[in-house]
Amino acid sequence: MIDDLQTGARTWSHLTLDQRTRLLGRVRDSVATVAEEWADVAATSKGLEPGHPLRGEEWLSGPYATLVALDAYRSTLSALAKGESPLRGVKTDAAPGGRLRAQVFPLSPIDGVLLSGYTGEVWFEPGVTEAQARRTAGLAQLTPTEPGGVGLVLGAGNVTSIPVLDVIYELMAHNRVTILKVNPTQDSVVPVFERALAPLIEPGFLRIVRGGGDVGAYLADHRGIAHVHITGATPTFDTIVWGPSSGAGAAATARRRREDRPKLKKPITAELGGVSPIIIVPGEWSDADLRFQAEHVATMRLYNSGHNCIAGQLVLLSSDWPQREAFLDALRAAFDAAPARPVWYPRSDEKLAAAASDYPSATWRGDGTRAFIEVGPGDDATAVETTEYFAPVLGIVTLPGNGQEFVDRAVAHANDELAGTLGANVLIDPVTQAALGDGFERAMADLRYGTISINSWTAFGFLTPTLPWGGFPGATPQNVESGIGVVHNALLLDGIERAVTRGPFRPFPRSLQPKSLSRSGGRAFSVLPKPPWFVTSRTGAAVSEGFTRFRMDGDYAKLSATLIKAFRA
Repeated sequence: MIDDLQTGARTWSHLTLDQRTRLLGRVRDSVATVAEEWADVAATSKGLEPGHPLRGEEWLSGPYATLVALDAYRSTLSALAKGESPLRGVKTDAAPGGRLRAQVFPLSPIDGVLLSGYTGEVWFEPGVTEAQARRTAGLAQLTPTEPGGVGLVLGAGNVTSIPVLDVIYELMAHNRVTILKVNPTQDSVVPVFERALAPLIEPGFLRIVRGGGDVGAYLADHRGIAHVHITGATPTFDTIVWGPSSGAGAAATARRRREDRPKLKKPITAELGGVSPIIIVPGEWSDADLRFQAEHVATMRLYNSGHNCIAGQLVLLSSDWPQREAFLDALRAAFDAAPARPVWYPRSDEKLAAAASDYPSATWRGDGTRAFIEVGPGDDATAVETTEYFAPVLGIVTLPGNGQEFVDRAVAHANDELAGTLGANVLIDPVTQAALGDGFERAMADLRYGTISINSWTAFGFLTPTLPWGGFPGATPQNVESGIGVVHNALLLDGIERAVTRGPFRPFPRSLQPKSLSRSGGRAFSVLPKPPWFVTSRTGAAVSEGFTRFRMDGDYAKLSATLIKAFRA
């Protein structure tokens, strides 16, 4: 297979940008052909039987995410083929700290309709100029005849679009053909992948293999592999780079780390998880606001049964917020109301047992699998702040302060106390955000995370292909944090620091209220009711499928029917 890919790497270097655009069009057609089976197999493999209200998750995080990414990459290739920058027509302005910011979502009217009120920004590293950003946009597609060799992608086991998107990014950003080693949890989806990605497999741009850690280790060390990319957990990354941390090889691993001599002798990039904060900025919220944002937080934790690297794990609340207890009551109710589902990811039982051991006072919500940990003033928050449970475990930590004082304290706490730098969520009402003004934006600039979501969830950043996805820059193999490098990034931008997403604090029709329209830093108006990815959405499964089918066929009549269902969420 690796020999075949070596030939494929040379073939890829002879394709023009137009040919690559058409090839991605063929992949798009094959993904659309298998989309229904893809969603069905993925949902069933996670214990979501036909008719389950959360099966829509597998439409959105599988074929939908793949289709919108393919469309975005095709648009980028088309621009480059015409001699244009992928940033042509994209509005740029200044972000705090001397940064350049590009408004990369929405870029089409249909995005503005399906995700009304949501925006996405790319913040470049300080010092990057607009001319530089436009000139370097395109990455390896600026030099399409230079082959990138054969890369290894060690696929994630939790979300089915991740390995597919990682493979496509290797081709687009690096001209690198790929051998994909699928996580065993996704073995059942491999036949679907093989048909969906047949246009890449046939010419030798991709091979797919199964197997456990031994197969991954063999491939990572293979002399024919030029680069490794992994989506997973820090311990797996460390084992690949440095060696085993226990057993017979532990002493040699420790010595290699001390001497900074990695076992892996080739470059590696990684997208890893962490403990994602949910910062609740105190304000004056209505009962409806409390319920909606409690369901929002419950979704951040319970989507995919908590088996997400971007699942919100730690809520930061103000002890001085008069509505603190009312919000916690609403959050408990939302945890109880979310539909029951299996906790399916391997070793989740151990993670839940660890949470129960770490926090004997935790309450267990819903069907008894959802841990609700309220860390008291004298309690030790270390475990919930540094352990990525990757299961339905939610911690609540209280900090003093109101207004800017609280925001600054919460930002510092997230930066200094929590493990990882992948994503942070911030919920703030429009009146409070307007009152804080530039101080709030400066605080967001101080928040050291790869994706910051304001009144939205970082999963929206994952789902938006024109945004980069990865940990905050600066990680090293010695201290990998939430990873090295980025993926997605369909505009193929260089010198990027982070993504920032913004959403409506209130859904339609409450978004029409005057106090919802005064927000600084982005639009607060939205015609979107409760989003279909909310775990409490009554029509989420049908709407998620409908949105995906629209991306497949562009049928506006059917989309109208889907939008009617959305308003019954």
